[in-house]
Amino acid sequence: MSNPSNRVSEFFNSESETNDLLWQYVKSLSPETVTQLSKPTSAEVFQVMERNITGLLGNLPSEHFGVTVTTNRENLGRLLASAMISGYFLRNAEQRMNFEMALQGSETDNSEID
Repeated sequence: MSNPSNRVSEFFNSESETNDLLWQYVKSLSPETVTQLSKPTSAEVFQVMERNITGLLGNLPSEHFGVTVTTNRENLGRLLASAMISGYFLRNAEQRMNFEMALQGSETDNSEID
C-alpha cells in the first residue's frame, strides 16, 4: 500500500498538460482578478468557511480557552489545501445559485410578456 503523503506530493508535483494549462491561466490573471476571486462575495460563504475551518481545528471557544494548535508543515499544507478546495466549491455553488436565480427571474419575466 502506498504512503498517503507520497500520493499528495505526486498530486501536487504532477506535470500533466491540464495542470500546466490551468497554472498558465492562473499566472496570466491580473492581481485584481485574483483578489476578486479569492474573496467571498457573501457573508454566508464566509461563515460556512469559518465554521469549516473551526471544525477542522476544534470547537473550543477562544474566549474561554487558551487554544494553541501545533502541527507540522505537511499537515498545515493539507489544511490549507482543504480550506482552498472548500472555498472554491462554495464559491462555485454560490455562483450557480445566483445564476439559477437570475435564470428563474428571466423565465418569469418572459412568461409575463407572453
